[in-house]
Amino acid sequence: MIDRLAIEGYRSIRSLVVDLAPLTVVTGRNGTGKSSLYRALRLLAAAGRAQAVGELAADGGMDAVRWAGPERISRAVREGAPTQGLVRSGPIALRLGFGSADGLGYAIDLGIPVAAASMFDRDPVIKQEHVFAGLEPRPAAVLVERSGPLARVQADGGWRELSRSMAPWASVLDEHQGAADAPEIAGVRRAMASWRFHDAFRTDAGAPARQPQIGTRSPRLDDDGANVAAVLRTSIEAGLGDGIARAIADAFDGAELEIVAADGRMTPALRQQGVLRTLSAAELSDGTLQFLLLVAALTSVEQPGLIVLNEPERSLHVELVAPLAALIRRAAERTQIIVVTHQQQLADALAGLRIELEKEHGETLVAGREGPLDVPAWRWPAR
Repeated sequence: MIDRLAIEGYRSIRSLVVDLAPLTVVTGRNGTGKSSLYRALRLLAAAGRAQAVGELAADGGMDAVRWAGPERISRAVREGAPTQGLVRSGPIALRLGFGSADGLGYAIDLGIPVAAASMFDRDPVIKQEHVFAGLEPRPAAVLVERSGPLARVQADGGWRELSRSMAPWASVLDEHQGAADAPEIAGVRRAMASWRFHDAFRTDAGAPARQPQIGTRSPRLDDDGANVAAVLRTSIEAGLGDGIARAIADAFDGAELEIVAADGRMTPALRQQGVLRTLSAAELSDGTLQFLLLVAALTSVEQPGLIVLNEPERSLHVELVAPLAALIRRAAERTQIIVVTHQQQLADALAGLRIELEKEHGETLVAGREGPLDVPAWRWPAR
């Protein structure tokens, strides 16, 4: 489980460290930085797949995503002085990391390359990576250290070299970097690979979830929701049918789910009270299909280490908020869940650890913090 998350220099987040719980709700008004936190988590997951540099480049490079404000927001600035003319004294850095109280953590430090008259000079480069034990990358807790081209791992009380020629775009988590024999790296990579993100399922008339799809056993929901019927059926046959039936009955006045199969293809359908025939996925409202997709994502056979839901209430009628909250709470009993939402009714109904964001002088902050002592401990390794 992720117990601590740290972000520095990303979009509206100058510096943010938060503790997380099995169920965490990130909320706040529009424009306070919820999307920045969500996208930072997605970028961190990309780092776990050794794809952070590519993701950043596709986003426009460091210039497009890095914190654009001053390094430090001084007392004068907080009292209304303009920020123009403030010069950065330190290196440009985008840092992401997480820690675990009883497991492994990971931190990555990205920067800009030294100009070399290359067409790839806009690509970010990996300056540092650390795999560590515990909640923060303290020197004594570091198990794997990468600095520039040099990567090494703790072994028998000393350091064993993994590589001294790592390319600036290559991650130590990449299994092709000669680190396959380092169990710490494999453990972090495996944990991060299990993270799942669900954001804005397609529910339009042409959505894949509305079309019958070839049905094979499916332990997890595809990003486009195309295999929703197969996921639900796989979960039912694995003994999770009671939870699925309960969620659907609670949401739709006793409705029952049916998985219709024909010629090897499957589609979900609902049998509702007072309706003489089942309604196929093609006939369901956008909100009903959205709820079915969320049920599939949260009851799948696969148990990811983390599920992040970005505004799951989209397209849902207000009457579905309570059933959705109940579904998420039950899912959080077996999988860590982060919900990003601006809907207070859903945030209240979830009743998990709440992180409310606010923005001050362009910076995303956690509301209610009175000073540095309220911030969880985290120290980025020096370059």
